[in-house]
Amino acid sequence: MSGGEQKPKRYYVGVDVGTGSVRAALVDQSGVLLAFADHPIEKWEPQFNHHEQSSEDIWAACCVVTKKVVQGIDLNQIRGLGFDATCSLVVLDKEFHPLPVNHEGDSRRNVIMWLDHRAVSQVNRINETKHSVLQYVGGVMSVEMQAPKLLWLKENLRETCWDKAGHFFDLPDFLSWKATGVTARSLCSLVCKWTYSAEKGWDDSFWKMVGLEDFVADNYSKIGNQVLPPGASLGNGLTPEAARDLGLLPGIAVAASLIDAHAGGLGVIGADVRGHGLVCEGQPVTSRLAVICGTSSCHMGISKDPIFVPGVWGPYFSAMVPGFWLNEGGQSVTGKLIDHMVQGHAAFPELQAKATARCQSVYAYLNSHLDLIKKAQPVGFLTVDLHVWPDFHGNRSPLADLTLKGMVTGLTLSQDLDDLAILYLATVQAIALGTRFIKEAMEAAGHSISTLFLCGGLSKNPLFVQMHADITGMPVVLSQEVESVLVGAAILGACASGDFASVQEAMAKMSKVGKVVFPRQEDKKYYDKKYQVFLKLVEHQMEYLAIMNDD
Repeated sequence: MSGGEQKPKRYYVGVDVGTGSVRAALVDQSGVLLAFADHPIEKWEPQFNHHEQSSEDIWAACCVVTKKVVQGIDLNQIRGLGFDATCSLVVLDKEFHPLPVNHEGDSRRNVIMWLDHRAVSQVNRINETKHSVLQYVGGVMSVEMQAPKLLWLKENLRETCWDKAGHFFDLPDFLSWKATGVTARSLCSLVCKWTYSAEKGWDDSFWKMVGLEDFVADNYSKIGNQVLPPGASLGNGLTPEAARDLGLLPGIAVAASLIDAHAGGLGVIGADVRGHGLVCEGQPVTSRLAVICGTSSCHMGISKDPIFVPGVWGPYFSAMVPGFWLNEGGQSVTGKLIDHMVQGHAAFPELQAKATARCQSVYAYLNSHLDLIKKAQPVGFLTVDLHVWPDFHGNRSPLADLTLKGMVTGLTLSQDLDDLAILYLATVQAIALGTRFIKEAMEAAGHSISTLFLCGGLSKNPLFVQMHADITGMPVVLSQEVESVLVGAAILGACASGDFASVQEAMAKMSKVGKVVFPRQEDKKYYDKKYQVFLKLVEHQMEYLAIMNDD
């Protein structure tokens, strides 16, 4: 046979658990996505700001999608499996059975979701301690992190949950345990959401100070006392039981996991950008900001040395890319906010009907409708007198204030489709202005950023991408594979298999540039003005609050 025998292909499976669905992909060693499947997962909201899921339902969905993507493949060629997930809190008893995280006592609902804001009183008390660990979360802990949720469980569900609990997992770590039987945690989860330090480990004084001294007493066995870097191989790989569930072979390498946004960052930030005319080509990887935008958005910047950014989480050592410090900005609702604004408008039924008739998504229809009504001006100029402040679920970064509310100024009596389209545009712009606000806070603290790398569901929306380029004044790089989060999860599996010497090598080989969107420099002056108004909005909100609270 000429050219010698071809080496058999090597494949990796990436599994991504998002807010509303589980997705899986089969990815080859050059990062090409060969098969994709998704499956919805259940969510419960028993009361306002309480959001719950079921770990058993999530695992069942993981099994459905994994079996789908490996159909027809020689299972011996699948070398590794990687998981990522939202940073939700999974509670199990000492025998690893689900425990209820709700007043109803429903043990099926044993997951407090990442976006759950029930623990407001607890996080306020934690922040009042001014403990030194808080400097690694931008100075103020978020209600979305795990310590306040754990304290809420202790104070509210002592008998039905807290006293019976044997294991508190971050969802990504629950999945790797389910696959391998290994309870070791990923450095990513513990450092980013649990106050663990990559250098010093757990800080006993913090847990004692906030009223969770129980963890110290049992040497942190319930929340993790064995910690591994993302991509490290766990135990003896896939257990026979998990292999049966997932439709894979026992013993396949399983990686220590990542939080979903961090998997997205891993999937895009290391791409080879040569030949695209980008300024970051001659710059270190630290000049890139990965923005992972779906239900919410996360802004991932890395640095060689720790940089402390007020209101931005981190610096976290080796939490995403080994050897680099990570800062993580974020917006609590982005895709969810766009849906909220569009679906709540009086013209939404008309929009739905027209989009369906054209076999388009409502957002593709809105984008083309905006092009129709813009006439000779650039589309972004349609919002000259309509402005949105996007913190309908509080501000994660850089103000770290969960009491902030959303704002819209410039409303009229119109409720037609044009009005809906312009409100949608103003909301997309507000999210991009929020990204600029976060980027400027990171730069003021010492980051040097020249290029945005976008991935996630919203990066498939060309208007969202162009607004991010125009409003930040920076080029936006999109991956060749739109499903960058799944590529990131597969990169973990590839590292665990030993097929790559390092995470960095796997990133360089498996993530590729697809499209570059450049800013329209001629519109810069307009967006600088929009940004001025944007900052005024929050300034005014603070003033209104002061007036109303004045005795």
